[in-house]
Amino acid sequence: MADSDLPRPYPLLLPDEIHRAVEPGTALLRLETTHSREGILDGAWWPRSRDIETELPALISVLTEHLGPITRVGVDASAWNGLPTRLVIDDQVVHLDPDPVGDDTVLITRGHNDHFALLVVPPDTTADAAREAMARAVRADNITQATQILIATTPEPEPEPEPKAEREPEAGAADAAG
Repeated sequence: MADSDLPRPYPLLLPDEIHRAVEPGTALLRLETTHSREGILDGAWWPRSRDIETELPALISVLTEHLGPITRVGVDASAWNGLPTRLVIDDQVVHLDPDPVGDDTVLITRGHNDHFALLVVPPDTTADAAREAMARAVRADNITQATQILIATTPEPEPEPEPKAEREPEAGAADAAG
């Protein structure tokens, strides 16, 4: 039996490593594995902090291995703690563009005009929600915008317990104290 005849794993599964604590500067990345690039997103990235100078080098290093040299990165400046105009990563200058793409997307450019859009999973996302968002983003048939993926995969917050109402003194109790 050839490897191609084996059933493919369920598309929402990621390696168990995603459950481990990940230090800033470690790239958690999934890329679409089809050649068509017909989906809205080409991949997903889960940075562990909002420090772009700590997080971006690992992402760029991994992407360079798969895509070749990365020349530009478009990010929402308001989503990151400080945004330099460029970084030197693996002896290559990468320009950072403060595009208003939204803090849920990063645009990667290789060459002159070849763009890749990655969903950015917020750093404080739970592992289960991040796993689901990343898996949805990399599906070849995905036509859902990054914002909608994040909304759909964010668990509903637990309702706050209602404060206990203070009991009012019973009628006549105040009279007895006097």
